[in-house]
Amino acid sequence: MMNETQSTASPSRYDDEIDLRDVFQTLWQGKWLIGAVSFVAILVGLVIALMQPNVYRAEALLAPHQQKGIGGLSALAAQYGGLASLAGIDIGTGEADKTALGLEVLKSRRFISEFIQRHDILVPLMTAKGWNAETGDLKIDADIYDVATGSWVRDATPPRKPIPSAQEAHKEFMKILSVSRDKNSGFVTVAIEFYSPNLAKQWVEWLIADLNAFIMQQDVSEAEQAIEYLNQQVASTSLAELQNVFFRLIEEQTKTVMLAKVSNEYLFKTLDPAVAPELKSGPKRALIVILAAIVGGVLGIVFQLMRHRHGESRGTP
Repeated sequence: MMNETQSTASPSRYDDEIDLRDVFQTLWQGKWLIGAVSFVAILVGLVIALMQPNVYRAEALLAPHQQKGIGGLSALAAQYGGLASLAGIDIGTGEADKTALGLEVLKSRRFISEFIQRHDILVPLMTAKGWNAETGDLKIDADIYDVATGSWVRDATPPRKPIPSAQEAHKEFMKILSVSRDKNSGFVTVAIEFYSPNLAKQWVEWLIADLNAFIMQQDVSEAEQAIEYLNQQVASTSLAELQNVFFRLIEEQTKTVMLAKVSNEYLFKTLDPAVAPELKSGPKRALIVILAAIVGGVLGIVFQLMRHRHGESRGTP
């Protein structure tokens, strides 16, 4: 009885299994269909690859400046921190990672928005769709910006407006900006990928210069405010020891102001400046065609298997 049950169950079980020999035979029968679909996919991929404009990558290698004067503040914090706290003053340790701070500022909406406005690059950033290597001019999308009249003509869907907002421009700029920091050496690489190699180089140089100036102005402003406050504290206290602490703090803050104005490369020193690249960095046209061929082959196989399955279902009585 059990043997009969096993014998009747076996065919059902084997029917559910896939016979690779039948699959290969089915695919071989539909080789022309698979080939045709793959060929069409390759043609589509080739057209898409050729339509993509060249993109060029300009990058600069930077070395973080050692922030002098931090050691002085740290020594004062260790020596006079308790005494200064009695007067309601927090000396701090000065151990903030200025490099990490600078990189976060570089990617911030405020800095990028001011950078775009300061250098008037909103039009090329938001409207460029290619670059003419012979003339060196950008190809501007006429559906977005009318060069003749100097007006924005794009059909924007609310809440967007014809003129891109600061948020929209920041989002677009972050697509072409690349910032990386080597964990071992601490060196920083700032890169821009854009249609024009000359603009990519120019924008990298402007970014580095503006970032150094921004951090320098911020530190100088904070130091000058601290000096003004400390002078007030000196005048308001009669304790000689506290006055000595204040004078030392004023000295350290004065050093910060002086060192900030010595060099334009306040936070980052350029080790390898950006150059206008001669060769494109993208698009990877060969990769696009290969991926299109793979997708076409997979689609062709799926179509053939579905076609075979449909034929079998129609032939079933």
